[in-house]
Formats: sequence, structure tokens, C-alpha cells
Amino acid sequence: MSDMITADLVDLDLAAETKEAAARSLAERMVALGRITDLDGFLADVAAREAQMPTGLDGGIGIPHCRSEHVAEPTLAFGRPAEGIDFGAPDGPADLIFLIAAPAGADDAHLTILSALARRLTDPDFTAALRAATDPAATARLINGDTSPEAASEPEAPSAAPAPAPASAPPFRIVAVTSCPTGIAHTYMAAEALEQAGRGAGVEMVVEPQGSAGFTRIDPAVIAAADGVIFAHDVPVREKERFAGKPTVDVGVKAGINRPAELIAEVRARAARGETTAPAGTGSPVDTAGDPGEGYGTRLRKWLMSGVSYMVPFVAAGGLLIALGFAIGGYTVDKAPSVAEHFVWTESMSWAALLFQIGGLAFSFLVPVLAGYIAYGMADRPGLVPGFVGGSIALTINAGFLGGLAAGLIAGGTVMAVQRIKVPAALRGIMPVVVIPLISSAVVGFLMFLVVGKPIAELQKALTDWLSGLSGTNAIILGAVLGLMMSFDLGGPLNKVAYAFAVGGLANPNDGSLKVMAAVMAAGMVPPLAMALATVVRGALFTRTERENGKAAWVLGASFITEGAIPFAAADPLRVIPSAMAGGAVTGALSMLFECTLRAPHGGIFVLPLIGNPVLYLIAILAGTAVGAALVILLKGMGRQGADDPEGQAGARTETETAPKVPVTV
Repeated sequence: MSDMITADLVDLDLAAETKEAAARSLAERMVALGRITDLDGFLADVAAREAQMPTGLDGGIGIPHCRSEHVAEPTLAFGRPAEGIDFGAPDGPADLIFLIAAPAGADDAHLTILSALARRLTDPDFTAALRAATDPAATARLINGDTSPEAASEPEAPSAAPAPAPASAPPFRIVAVTSCPTGIAHTYMAAEALEQAGRGAGVEMVVEPQGSAGFTRIDPAVIAAADGVIFAHDVPVREKERFAGKPTVDVGVKAGINRPAELIAEVRARAARGETTAPAGTGSPVDTAGDPGEGYGTRLRKWLMSGVSYMVPFVAAGGLLIALGFAIGGYTVDKAPSVAEHFVWTESMSWAALLFQIGGLAFSFLVPVLAGYIAYGMADRPGLVPGFVGGSIALTINAGFLGGLAAGLIAGGTVMAVQRIKVPAALRGIMPVVVIPLISSAVVGFLMFLVVGKPIAELQKALTDWLSGLSGTNAIILGAVLGLMMSFDLGGPLNKVAYAFAVGGLANPNDGSLKVMAAVMAAGMVPPLAMALATVVRGALFTRTERENGKAAWVLGASFITEGAIPFAAADPLRVIPSAMAGGAVTGALSMLFECTLRAPHGGIFVLPLIGNPVLYLIAILAGTAVGAALVILLKGMGRQGADDPEGQAGARTETETAPKVPVTV
């Protein structure tokens, strides 16, 4: 690791009060050594990783880290602030901060070394030595492993060893899997914590860290002999079926780091009660991991977003193919015979029919995929079969998008209920393969066909009829509301709800649903376009980095990628988000007023030929862009703190942008 951290990458007097300032200060040292090619791009990747899950750990440790295309080579920087900095750890601020930068394609050897550091952070002698260090070079050697704390080299006192279990009582055996989104730090720290807690509790603990450097599968014989399983993860467990049929504790990776002894005690208690799965109500471990205090509403949102995220590729591919079919063959292409029976290579109508029919088949998976992966989000793989069955029934009875939502929730809940049933050990092996799919599919089919399906189908028909008759003031209000939703969280849950509502209408398209789709896409284009325009009109109000981001925002906005406005909102949310919402509302309302229609669920300005009333559609987008840009310029201008600011950035700077710079010698 000697080339990853040197004395120049150690700051024993880190001058920072926030985690953003700390990351910037340490990253600037990496820039000075040529380890990072784009400071702001790298910090954006760090912030994105931090948004997924706080990187603070018990014991006063912060480990901000990410994989980034802006990293030239794997690098580690260490900082020790005078006052602790909040990184979200349960026990308070961190005074030992490690910034880990890994290239997007980092090789396994480097990631393995970084993982070894993560394990060492659980050693109290190592962290004590870091707090006592006074020389950067010596600190770098300590982190590299070239020197060791004296206490760490001393043999453990015999009294610290756990009392051996009686020869007649074999130890309790646990297998565990740990993983985190980047697979660099939390994965291995959780593994180390579980192993240490296992030794202290007198149990045999075998951990499989599924990190970025790959993973070595636990021997099947070890799994078969295990008495319990612990999953501490924030990404899906790979090959999870290997552990089926055993008492299981399923939590987030931070729980594995912070309370490993509790997890061991919990899995032993479940084994004693004969439980074979995680308790019902925990949902998908990936979605609810590490947040025992999450309410049902939060978990419900995550389950629904799981289904939507898997559905979107089918929507995009199928919808665009259908739209291309209409563009080439006109609106009579849906009357063309099957291309399997009639296809003429030299006729454009045959090619249009081919595209239309492929797209139609892809689009027909929309509701089953939505239902299947909602159930998957709730109950993992056992939820897929009843979810897909329920979604297919929703199509059969014309319950549409709403039926798919209901089928997914019913399927997931049914599987979770079946999993709570205690079964004899001899039946555990066939539960996930035969029993759960059989029972849950039968229950879901009964409920969808005979109980809830027909009322949902009636509701879907009422919604379709309402959209078909939508006009005047009601249409304008709906367009404004959808525009506000698309622009509020810039690709977040509310944005996805509005988009899913529009896409659901394309499953049974009519004039009203096509207007909604047009309004949603137009409004989603406005936030990045408005920020891009503002950086051109009044560039002095924006930082140099924001002006560069503005150039990319033109393309992102035109492509219907609302996330292009996120860098601006992250730096100045109180001015940017209201401005984006105002622009989005104007565009959504105008699109509905102009009765613009759209058959493609994506594509931005590049599907303009497929839009009904394309000129008025462009006017709606331009109007919203102008409103959003004007408002953000007005708000930033009011917030400026000095007319003599040479960069004109006083109103837009964030605390992290004023952090001390490390001189770079050219």
C-alpha cells in the first residue's frame, strides 16, 4: 500500500468542520499529486456514495469512499481534525477520517489491500496509535503496515480467550455474507466485526465478504453444517439460494459493523425457536437493510420503486419501437398482419410493422414485470413467480397498471406470510422451490380473479375514461401538478411516481393518456435546460464548475434526463429547486393546454417527429425553460453578498468551496 498513501496524503491538523469540507481538503492533496483528474467530479461521486448510506463508523471513524472515473490510481488520504466531524455514526462525530479513492476499473489487488485497511480499523490499538501520531511520514508507514502499534504485537492474555465449549457440545455454527454498494470498506469491516464477535461468543463464524474484488464462495459443506445465517448487506446477496432453509437474520451492513454480538444472539434465538427465514415485515433486505426504524410508508415506497425500476427498460424499448413503427408506417400500422405470416423486404410498411409488433410484445411485459419485481422487492426471489402470475392475470382481466401494483403487493405479502410458517426440517429444502411458489401462486390467482381483480379493473376503466375526457382547466391543472412532481426531486421518488403514472397510461393508450405522457416528458426536460440557460445568461452568478456543468445540462435536458440539474440543486437547493418546479409546472400546463400528445415514453427532443403538435410542444418547453432560468437568476441575484466579488459567486458558493486549498506547483 506504500504507493497509495504517503506523507503528503496525511493531514494531522485537518482544518474542516463538515464532512464535505473534509473530503475536499483531502481530495485536494490527491489532486496535487496527480491522483485525481477532476476534483469536483470526484467530490460529486463521493457525495453520491455518501447519499446512499452514511460512512461514519462507531469508534470515531469516517471513511468517505467511492469508485470514480476521475481517479487515476487507487489512493488513500488520512485526516485528523481537531474537532470531530459528523459522518452519521451512531456514537457521534469522527476524528479519524480516511478518504478512499478507487478508479472505476480498479484491479483486484488494490481493492484487496484497501479491504485489509478496513479490517484493521476494528483494531483499537491501531486507532489509538493513529490518534497519538505526530509525524505524517510515520503515520503513513503505520497505515501502510510498515510499523505496528506495540500493543498490537503483544500476544493476547490467556484470560481474553473464550472458554472452550464442552467436548460433548459442538459449537454453534454460523455462516454470514457481507456486502455494500462499493464493496471496499463496509463489506470487510462488517466481516471482521462478525468474526471477532463470533470468537468472543464461542461460535464458529465463517464469513463470505462479497466485495468489489470478487468473492470466494463458502464451501457448500460448511453451509450445510451451519446452524444459522447472517446477511449484513446493502446490495443483493449473490447466489442467495445457497443459504435457503436455515434460521436467518437479514440486516444492513452497518448493523453487522455496529452490533455483531446482537446479531449472533438473534440468530441463535431463531434457531432455538425453529424459524427458518427472516421475520415477516422486513421486506427485501436490500430495501430495508439497516433501518429498523423505517415506517411502513417508506418500505412501501421502496417496494413500488423496485418494480418501477425493473419496468422502465421494457417501457423504453417497447415504447420507442412502437413509436418508430408509427413514424415509419403511419397510424394504420397497428392494423398490419403479423410479420411472421407476411413480410416484404422492400416495403417500408413491413419494416414499420416489424418494429411495431416487437415493441408491442416488449410492452406487453410491462404489468407482469412491475408486479413481479414489486413482489421481489418484498420477499426476494420467492416473490417472482406469484408476482408474474398476478401481473399476467391483471392483464387478462383488464386491470392494467393498477392491477399490476395490487398483484405485486399481494404476491409479496403472501410469500412473506408463507415464510413465517414453521415447517419440519425435512421440508425446508423444497420450500423455496416447490411449496412457496405453489401456495402463493394459487392464493394470488384466487384473489386476483375472484376478489380484488374486478373492482380494480373497474377503477382502471374509470381512470382511463377520465383521462380520455380530460380537457380545459382540469387538464391544465393536472399538467401543472405533474410538472411540479417531475421537477421537485429531479429523478427521485416523486419524479418516478409521475413518470410511472404517465407510462401506465400507455398500456391502454387514448388521447388523454398520450397528452399526459407528453406533459411529463416536457416538464422533465425543463430543470437541466433552465440551469443551462441561466449559466449562459448570467454566468457570473455561478461557479466555474457549475458553468461547465451547464454545458452538459443542454444535452441532458434535451435527452429527457432530469438528473442533469442535480449538481446545481446540490449546491444551492433553496434557489434551484423552486425555480425548476416553477418552470416544470409552466411547461406541463402549456403542454396540456396545447393538447400535445406523445406515444414514446422517452427520447426527449429526439422523438419530436412522433409528437402531436410539435411546434407548440417546443414553445411549451421553451417557456418553462425561460421561467426557470429567470427565477433562478433572480433568486441568486438577490442572494449575492457583494458586488465586488471578482468571480461573481458570492451568492452561489457553498461552505465546501471555501475550504483551504493545497498549493499545486506547476
